[in-house]
Amino acid sequence: MGLTTPTIILTIFLSLITSTIRPTTKHSLNNTKYTLMLMFMISLIPLNTMLNNNSELTMTLSPLITTQTENIYITITLDVLSLTFIPVMMYITWSITEFSIWYMSSDPNINKFIKYLMTFLITMMIMITANNMYQLFIGWEGVGVMSFLLIGWWNARSSANTAALQAMIYNRIGDMGIILTTAWLITFSSMNVQELLIQYETVNLIPTIGLMAAATGKSAQFSLHPWLPAAMGGPTPVSALLHSSTMVVAGVFLLIRLHPILNNSDTMKTMCLLLGATTTMFAAAAAITQHDIKKIIALSTTSQLGLMMTMLGLNQPALALLHMTMHFFFKALLFLCSGSFIHNLNNKQDIRMMGNMLKTTAMTASFTTIASLSLFLSGFYSKDTIIETMAASHVNLWALTTTLICAILSAAYSMQIILLVLTGPTRTTNPHKESKNTILPLMRLTTASIIIGSLTKLTPLQTPPLTTMPKMVKLMAMTMTILGVIVSKDLMQMTQSTPPQKPQTIPLFFNQLAFFNMPHRAVTMNTLKSSQQISTELMDLWTLETYGPKGLSKTFTQLATLSTQQKNMIKNYVTTFTLTLFISMALIPT
Repeated sequence: MGLTTPTIILTIFLSLITSTIRPTTKHSLNNTKYTLMLMFMISLIPLNTMLNNNSELTMTLSPLITTQTENIYITITLDVLSLTFIPVMMYITWSITEFSIWYMSSDPNINKFIKYLMTFLITMMIMITANNMYQLFIGWEGVGVMSFLLIGWWNARSSANTAALQAMIYNRIGDMGIILTTAWLITFSSMNVQELLIQYETVNLIPTIGLMAAATGKSAQFSLHPWLPAAMGGPTPVSALLHSSTMVVAGVFLLIRLHPILNNSDTMKTMCLLLGATTTMFAAAAAITQHDIKKIIALSTTSQLGLMMTMLGLNQPALALLHMTMHFFFKALLFLCSGSFIHNLNNKQDIRMMGNMLKTTAMTASFTTIASLSLFLSGFYSKDTIIETMAASHVNLWALTTTLICAILSAAYSMQIILLVLTGPTRTTNPHKESKNTILPLMRLTTASIIIGSLTKLTPLQTPPLTTMPKMVKLMAMTMTILGVIVSKDLMQMTQSTPPQKPQTIPLFFNQLAFFNMPHRAVTMNTLKSSQQISTELMDLWTLETYGPKGLSKTFTQLATLSTQQKNMIKNYVTTFTLTLFISMALIPT
């Protein structure tokens, strides 16, 4: 690839940093949009070169810090993974930024908001191009900090502040994993990604457990999943960028980048498989019970990330990357469409309050339908391949069954959005109409959602093997999807006329994310109460009183008794003294 590719990548970095640093006004926001558009077109050049040559390039600068044991320097790796990510991220961020200029137009700090989005993009680029663990960790923490700032953007809302803190705390738990892995690599291996991947034959559970913990926290796998639906407290463009091409895919990206470390550890691959299959089914079941349109789409993201984790457990990182690339486009499109609906309905997010949007916002409704059907379009090339791969592999039946159930539930909640939001009676007033400013970025993402699957089949890197399988196995994914659509439609017709009922145990279990939401209040309140009781009863009423006033009183009483025979009986003393005096006077002769 010569010097052209590194020069282009450095140009992209410098252009993004310059557009972030320079002062902007509301009139110059379009410059940022045009910068992203230009950077996307430029980033296609190294991608095209890489696809033709299938080569990899590493660029290293002189050491920044020199120590006796380790030299710290900036190094960039440009391979299939990073050069695929960069144009996709540019394309999606370009569309989201253009949407944000319209969506956040009434916000007084819109300039800072756009700068935050650009910084979010830069930190993700630092991570995906990093060739050593120091640089990767900087990008890893950067996306975490920027997600905290963007989720809590509307800081006057207590829910937004809580969601931002929740995202940060859950990610701190995962960050302990990457710190553990980095510390182990410093001691026993190398910081350089290329060098440590050469040494992957040595199987050790410590770095693999650290990588699993890091991916679980960042990609919101089961047990550390509640922060992702809670992150919907931020603005919709933030949700779109967070869930499509940045933050949440960072965990799966880390495992794809360092997959050779997991390759020889059957234990960790089994854990990946079980964790991914559990997350896939649980998140899809939880999405069915939600009524907030953004939370449904957020749990859909968790479900798709579980599918990617399952593929890593099956030792198929290329399939995980393929599904991630497909997922970027239609997930960003779904979030932007939901943002358009929410804005047009005066910030109503409950799908039960929507209806008949097909008439009032026809273009957005069409884009929503295409995004929901993307599992048939571009998703067909990845999701169906994943299910076929699982069916053809020696995987346990439980993982395959949960994935098939996820396919049914995915079709069901996608159909639920289409039926409740786009069709049916108008359940609320629609004060705003569709704006032309939203159509262009949505149309751009819709086009990509349709054709990106076909484009991947045209790349010269793909050499599909000639495989044969039974017709039923080939049609299994499609059959489950159609079954999910039928079940969703039947359930909606059955429940429309029924009166409201008390939530049952199973729907409540999934609606509360397996009761993971409850500890946020229950555990905190019980801890606060027990701390208060310990501080008041144990410290004030027992320790301080026993060794304070009461202790002093008892101590001095004992000392007074020991030092004198006086018992404070004044009358007895006076009587005895007087009698003694009289007797003495009578007995003494005059």
